[in-house]
Amino acid sequence: MKPLKRLFSAGVLFLLPAVMFAQLKVGFVQSERIRGEYDEFKEAESELQLEFRKVQFEFQTMTARLDSLKGAFETQRLMSSPDRRREKENEISLLDQQVKNYQTQKVGPEGELYRKQLQLETQIIQKVQRAVNKVAIDKGYDYILDSVSLLYGKPTHNLTDDVLYELRKISDEESNNN
Repeated sequence: MKPLKRLFSAGVLFLLPAVMFAQLKVGFVQSERIRGEYDEFKEAESELQLEFRKVQFEFQTMTARLDSLKGAFETQRLMSSPDRRREKENEISLLDQQVKNYQTQKVGPEGELYRKQLQLETQIIQKVQRAVNKVAIDKGYDYILDSVSLLYGKPTHNLTDDVLYELRKISDEESNNN
């Protein structure tokens, strides 16, 4: 009787994970599709592109002015008095430092553009997370994965449309509250 009991126990232990896994409900979303179809992602990217172009234009204007000053200094350096040369060198040095500071302040790792991008992404990611959570709870899913590393997903478990629907509802609710 003991060997039969052991065999039964081993069988139960072997099948238990399969039975438990069979009860799990797993879905997936295509984050790239959400990024491409959700209007707030598009608006945020457009806003960031506009800001970047403004900063780029200002930077190019500053560097053109610096290059012009350097060129004028080089052509007139020999004909200028020592005081005038030092004055121009200081002016060039000051403008060069301003260009570097501007670049660091706007596009550096701690710059305004980086902070703005992080802020916009964080807001959108929080909305996406709320939408995913709502879909998971409403439809009884235990796990929802991102399809980025998913090699295969049964189309019936693709929840991207549901998440996009919830995101649009969240956006509409926020619009109505403002």
